[in-house]
Amino acid sequence: MIGLGVDAVDIERFREVLSRTPSLKTRVFTSAELELADTRKDATASLAARFAVREATMKALGVGLGAFDFHDVSVRKAPTGAPELIVSGRAQELAKQLGITQWRVSLSHTHIVAVAVVAAS
Repeated sequence: MIGLGVDAVDIERFREVLSRTPSLKTRVFTSAELELADTRKDATASLAARFAVREATMKALGVGLGAFDFHDVSVRKAPTGAPELIVSGRAQELAKQLGITQWRVSLSHTHIVAVAVVAAS
């Protein structure tokens, strides 16, 4: 294991942020993530979990906000249905420098909080 990151996002607070700043959705999330969220009962909970993934990935890489573009990290649904972390751009360069070749991601949420865990090896 090279890095491990975890992050939690308050869903209602995130809902308020998205309401105040609608452009945040396209600045942070890929079109595929936005499309998937729109199929969910609560799109905001899905997006909050994916925002937590970005923060958890920063922690796994040992960097802070601004080290890479938000679109450099995203989550897609694998054929098995499991979440799959996609790392590109500057985030991928940082991972390569650290010798990271594999990622694991886990997402979960209640009606209150969304949580993401990212493991890098």
